[in-house]
Parts: sequence; C-alpha cells; structure tokens
Amino acid sequence: MPNNTTKKTATTAAETTATAEKATKPMIPKDIDPNQIIIVLNGFQGKLVYESPRTHEVYRWDAFGDEQEIELRELRNAKSSAKKFFMNNWFMFREEDAWVIDYLGLNQYYKNALNLEEFDELFTKSASEIEKVISKLSAGQKKSVAYRARQLVLEGEIDSNKAIAALEKSLGIELIER
Repeated sequence: MPNNTTKKTATTAAETTATAEKATKPMIPKDIDPNQIIIVLNGFQGKLVYESPRTHEVYRWDAFGDEQEIELRELRNAKSSAKKFFMNNWFMFREEDAWVIDYLGLNQYYKNALNLEEFDELFTKSASEIEKVISKLSAGQKKSVAYRARQLVLEGEIDSNKAIAALEKSLGIELIER
C-alpha cells in the first residue's frame, strides 16, 4: 500500500513538472490554428470600425467593451495593415486570450495597458497612483481615459478635487471649467 501512495505522488510531481514546462515553453506558431476565432473587445471609448484589407469584411463595435469575433489570421493581417489598433489598445483581449498578444509579438503595446475591468478602477486610486498609471499608458488609452473621465465628472462620479487635478495634469486636459 505505501508503494502505491509513493508512486501516485511521484506521478503527480511528474505531471506538475510537465505542466510547468508546458506553461513556460515558448509558443510555436505552427502549433497555433490561424483559423481559430478570438474575441476582440473594443478598447476605444466610442464606435470602432475595422475593415479587413484582405476580405473587406467590416467589423463594428458600437461601444467600449463590445465584442467581435475575429479569426487569428485576420488579427495577424491587422498587425501589418492597421497597427494603430494595437498601438492605441483599441483591440483588447479577454484574459483567456491574452496569449494572442505574445503570439503576435505586440507585448510592447500592452505591457502597461489597462484591461477593461481596471479601467474605471483607475478613477478610485489616489492622485499619485493616477499620475503613475497614466504616465505609462499608450496615447490611445490616454484619450480613452480622458473621454471616460469627462463622462464621470459630468455624472458626478468623480468628485475628488485631487483626483480631478491629477487627471488634468497627467492627461493635459481640462475636466472642469474654471
């Protein structure tokens, strides 16, 4: 009986090691199906439209956070033909599809990006934290933050003078007329 337990533990340890190696193993493009569908989220505060130069299919997102299904092959084409969608973080990805960023070699554009869930959380941070986060954002995300901040100030959701001052300073905009 003790041998079975020992054997089971050894197998579990081997499986754990294999799983860890698989997780850290670099992605090999030939192992990825280019026809698979990826959910792409709108990271732009407003309507976003992307037209495929290859198929001329038009993808529309009506609002921030809306979803569209796009083939991985099409995202690879978009990287070449419409890189600004990635550079400005207008194309965002669900957590389970975050590997796409690595696969496409776009880590430099997403390493400091706010994901959709973190977006409104930014406005609840301290003034110094707001400035620190905004200083690392892409130009596209800064514009989205500015747009959202204006909305929230008008709705009375952001009413801290320190937060408003930090946003204005970091974004180079005026949120409240003086």
